[in-house]
Amino acid sequence: MRLLDLTVLLIYLLGTLGFGLWIGRRSKNSIDFTTGGGRLPSWALGLSIFGTYVSAFSFLALPGKSFDSNWNFFAFSLTIPLLAWVAVVWLVPFYRNLGNISAYEHLEKRFGPWARLYAVACYLFIQLGRMGGILYLLAVALQPVTGLSIPALIILAAAIVIVYTFFGGMEAVVWTDVVQSVVLIGGALTCAVLILFKLPDGPAQLFQIAGDHEKLSLGSFDFDLTKSTIWIVLLFGLFENLRNFGADQSYIQRYQSARTSREAANSVWLGALLYLPVSAIFFFIGTGLFAYYEVHPELLPAGLADQPDKVFPHFIATALPIGVAGLLIAGVAAAAQSTISSSLNCGATLLLNDVYHRFIDRHASEQKSLAVLRFTTIGYGILGTATALAMIQVKTALDLWWQIAGIFGGGILGIILLGRLTRATSAQAAIATILGVFLIGGRSLFPDHVLPFLHPLFTIVLGTLGILGSGWILAALFPARR
Repeated sequence: MRLLDLTVLLIYLLGTLGFGLWIGRRSKNSIDFTTGGGRLPSWALGLSIFGTYVSAFSFLALPGKSFDSNWNFFAFSLTIPLLAWVAVVWLVPFYRNLGNISAYEHLEKRFGPWARLYAVACYLFIQLGRMGGILYLLAVALQPVTGLSIPALIILAAAIVIVYTFFGGMEAVVWTDVVQSVVLIGGALTCAVLILFKLPDGPAQLFQIAGDHEKLSLGSFDFDLTKSTIWIVLLFGLFENLRNFGADQSYIQRYQSARTSREAANSVWLGALLYLPVSAIFFFIGTGLFAYYEVHPELLPAGLADQPDKVFPHFIATALPIGVAGLLIAGVAAAAQSTISSSLNCGATLLLNDVYHRFIDRHASEQKSLAVLRFTTIGYGILGTATALAMIQVKTALDLWWQIAGIFGGGILGIILLGRLTRATSAQAAIATILGVFLIGGRSLFPDHVLPFLHPLFTIVLGTLGILGSGWILAALFPARR
C-alpha cells in the first residue's frame, strides 16, 4: 500500500460522493429523480452514455482480452457508429414521441401486461449481471492498492454508489458521470503513453513483440460459427448495440432526460463516437501489457497470466509511478461507478412505473413515489452486491456478462422488434416468446446438446431471431381479424 496512491483514490471517492450529494439536492420529486426534470444538456448526457458504455468491463476486461488473445472483440466497437445512426434516425424519435419514462410501457399497449413485465424482468436480470461483474472487477483493481479483501471492497464500493444515487437520482447520476468520464479517459491515456516507453527498446519493441505474436489481429475471418471469429463478434455487436440503443432502459431514460429530441440525438452521437477510440486505447493497453511481461516475465506472478482480468491491476500497483497508480485506480472506480449508478436509477424507475404504479397504486402521491424510488434503489443495490460476491470465482467477468446479456437481451429485443415489425397478436407473441425462452434456455443450460455448433456469443442473435421469426410465421399463418 502506497500512501500517495491511496490518498488520490480516497480524495476521488469522497469527492464523487460529496459532488453527487450536492448535485442531488434538487431532486425533490419522482420526475427529478428519474429524468433530472428534463433539463440536462446534450453534452452531459452524451458523456453519461459514454460512461455507461465504458464501465469497468472496458477498463479491465478489454485489456485482459487483448492480453490473453488479440483485438478480436474490438469488432464489437466497430458496429457502434452504425447503430448510433439507427438510434438517431428511428429510435430516439420513436421513444421521444411516446413520452413514456419506461422503455417497455408501449409493449403493454401492443401485447398486454405480460409483455411489459417480461421485458422489465429481462432488463433487471441483465443489470444485476452487469452490476455484479463491474463491482467484482472494481474490487479486483482496488485490492492490490488498498490491501483490503475483495468482498470488503465490493461492499464498500457498492455502498458509496448507492448513497449518492439514493439521494440524487438521475441528475446526480449524469453529472457524476461527466466527472467520471473525464477521469477514466485521462487515466487510460496516461497509462497508454507510459506503457509505450516501459520496454527497454521503446515503442518499436512493443509493436515488434505484438506483431510476432499476432496480438494486433482482429481474429479469424473464417466462416466458423463455433469460434469467436470477426464475423461472430460483428454479428454480436450489431444485435447487442441495437438492444442498447433500442431496448435498454439505461439509454432510453437518457433520451427522455434531454431538453429536446435534437439534443437527445446529439447525446447519442457523442457517447457512441467517443467510445470507439477509447475502447481502442484499452485494447492497446492489453497488447502493451503482453509485450511488457514477455520482456519481464519475472515480474508477473505465477498463475496470474491465467487470470487476465487481474493483470492490469497488478501492473498498476507494481509498475506505475507513485501517484499515477492512484489516478489509474480512480479511473477504474469512475468507470464502475458510472454504470452502477445508472443501473440502480433505471432499475428503480422501472420498478416504480411498471410494477408499483401499474399493479399496486396507480394514484400514488409524489411523496410516496419518491419513497418507492429510493427504497428500490437500496434493495436493487443490495441484490447487485450479492451478485458481485457470487462472481468472485469466475475466470473472466466479461465472458460471463456477455452470456447473461445474450440470454436476457435477446428476449427484450425480440419482443420489441416483433411488436414493431409484424402484426402478431398478443397470443401469437406469447407463444413466440415461450419458444424463444426455451431456445435460449436450452442453448445456455445444455450447450453441448442444443445447437452445439453455435458460439455462446450467438445467444442474443438466436433469442432475438427465434422470437421475431416464430412470431412472424404465426402472424402470417393465422392473420388476425381486423
